[in-house]
Amino acid sequence: MGEEKANATPSADVVKVHKCPICGKLTDNAKYRPFCCKRCADIDLGNWFGEGYVIEGKAPIDEEESE
Repeated sequence: MGEEKANATPSADVVKVHKCPICGKLTDNAKYRPFCCKRCADIDLGNWFGEGYVIEGKAPIDEEESE
């Protein structure tokens, strides 16, 4: 019995359901993953383009000011 569990692989037919990060609907749509639809994917892209998301870091050094 122990060998059966060790050799078992997850079935390719298993569908994972996730929540869309934009609207919160449950989704298993692989085409727009992790989003539920194109609309939510486009909203997220618009947030990046509109600087709605920020990755914190150090400010770049201006070489002219440092001289």
